[in-house]
Amino acid sequence: MKKRLRVKFAVLYGLFALLSFIAVSTFTMSLTRKYETKKVADSLYQDASRIASASLIQSYTKSSSSRKDLYNFLSAAAAYQNSTIWLMDTSGNILINTSLPFEESEDPEKLPEMDPGEFTGSYYQIGTFFDYYSKDVLSVVSPVTSGDAVKGYIVIHCYLSKIERECNSVLNISYFTLLVILGLSLIPVFGFWRLISRPLDRLIYAAGKYAAGNLDYTFIKEPTDELEYIGASLQYLAGRAGKGGESQRKFISNISHDFRSPLTSIKGYVEAILDGTIPVEIQDRYLHIVLSETERLEKLTKGLLTLNTFDDNGYLMEMSDFDINEVIRRTLETFEGRCNERGIRFSLLFDEASLPVHADMEKIQQVLYNLIDNAVKFSRDDSVIYIETLQKREKIFVSVKDTGLGIPQDSLPKIWERFYKTDLSRGKDKKGTGLGLAIVKEIIQAHGENINVVSTEGVGTEFTFTLQSAGK
Repeated sequence: MKKRLRVKFAVLYGLFALLSFIAVSTFTMSLTRKYETKKVADSLYQDASRIASASLIQSYTKSSSSRKDLYNFLSAAAAYQNSTIWLMDTSGNILINTSLPFEESEDPEKLPEMDPGEFTGSYYQIGTFFDYYSKDVLSVVSPVTSGDAVKGYIVIHCYLSKIERECNSVLNISYFTLLVILGLSLIPVFGFWRLISRPLDRLIYAAGKYAAGNLDYTFIKEPTDELEYIGASLQYLAGRAGKGGESQRKFISNISHDFRSPLTSIKGYVEAILDGTIPVEIQDRYLHIVLSETERLEKLTKGLLTLNTFDDNGYLMEMSDFDINEVIRRTLETFEGRCNERGIRFSLLFDEASLPVHADMEKIQQVLYNLIDNAVKFSRDDSVIYIETLQKREKIFVSVKDTGLGIPQDSLPKIWERFYKTDLSRGKDKKGTGLGLAIVKEIIQAHGENINVVSTEGVGTEFTFTLQSAGK
């Protein structure tokens, strides 16, 4: 399997390094150039102001100082600053230029385009200084004054290469710092990657195990971080899937058994009637057996369809208000014949004469029928079945209690499973499908209510479920 995540992570880190380099090359260089330019300009302007106010310059403007002495003074200052210094008059004549050798009789150079007004508002400028230079230089200008009158200007020119060298020095330091930072950042990056990489490898390996069908594979006991929590969730889902698969196999096995038994009986009796094994005079008896087995198959099929409706979560509840006591009475009428034959009686304990509930009346009647049918099946002859309704705040509690065989404690958690029958019921419940209680629980849960069971083996069983009151 290609480990694309590692490649993406490396590409992302490379992109981060590239963008960091570009940021340093552009923003840092720009800010450094501005800073260095202003710093050099400030320094040159201070020097220009000092030179302009020097006594030698002042005496020259009054024609009491020799031009040679002034040239030597300005050349010394220019050499110290590694720059070029001019002395100009107000007409744009360059009286002294330290970049040229001194000549006593030299005619002054003139800048015909010079405009002293351009010096106002800024003490420095970058350019060719009125087209005198072929490339840009940094120039600062300080006026030479005598009283309130401007007699000339001290101009200091500095080539930008000096500033560029300073900027490059700062930029090299920035590059080195960036390199150190990127190198140090690899420590947490690799550490973090290792913290992610190993759990990911374990998750991938576990997913492969589960995909191969090994749903019992365990690789996390107690999750300690988010990735391990995801792994624990995956492990839990795999376990549930394994149990679900086992339940599905058990479900298919049970349903096959419950369908096979009546089909075998029907097939055997029909073949016996057709080949004459069963005499004509007693065929009615066996045909009734065939009819009974057919009804059993029909009941089993209806139960499966009912459960399938709930499994699809598409069942539309037809909610209405009705009297639960009246529904109980009507349901009991269907058991009158069976109970009279066995001497079973019903004891009705109603909290009030009428208890209105809000539910699906048809489905609740099916719940009552299944619970009462179980109570009748497993009750002893000449016994009593107690049915009680009780209101507690906004809930109506309905209980069906028999005094029959009871349910073993180890079987209680399983009675809601489809096709499950306890060992005690197998000998007595010949026609049961094992779907009744599963249907009951599905209906009650579809109402958003609860159902509980309490049973003691050899004493009896009591089922209690709740419904929403439709009180006044």
